Amino acid sequence: MSSSSIHCVDAAASDVLLVRDVDGQYRPASADEVLQQARRVLSRRVRRGSTMSSPQAVKDYLRLQIGVLEHEVFMVIFLDAQHRLIALKEMFRGTVTQTSVYPREVVKEALAVNAAAVIFAHNHPSGVADPSRADEFLPHSLKAALALVDVRVLDHLVVAGENVVAFSERGLL
Repeated sequence: MSSSSIHCVDAAASDVLLVRDVDGQYRPASADEVLQQARRVLSRRVRRGSTMSSPQAVKDYLRLQIGVLEHEVFMVIFLDAQHRLIALKEMFRGTVTQTSVYPREVVKEALAVNAAAVIFAHNHPSGVADPSRADEFLPHSLKAALALVDVRVLDHLVVAGENVVAFSERGLL
């Protein structure tokens, strides 16, 4: 390969991401391909046994997983006593504006996976990450239910597109 063709690839790469097709030719990556690869990279970072010591990694992962959905979901990240990931589960799925969350089901799942701590997350398809009154009340009722079985609630995140609001950072938990 000549240095000029390498230069062209490098120049193109500075403007767009390139992927190699089955014929070995480079072409610009589609937005879906970029997001799919980003999900793969973040999945490797957020896998069973990983320590959840980086709030930014959790936020980035959730942005890609639920920030783009057109319906609400409520997810729970189940952690062991050292805050290592046991499981990340979509517990409830709702409509465009709301999701019903049942504390009994969250407690059952926490016990089933032997969790010592949890992080809650849900999305706002509206694109507005500010928590509603119902959003502010929810983690308190879940926290009370989980406290009965010695499971700590570490945070609740609201994801709206690129924006993520952490209750712990706003003093809401």
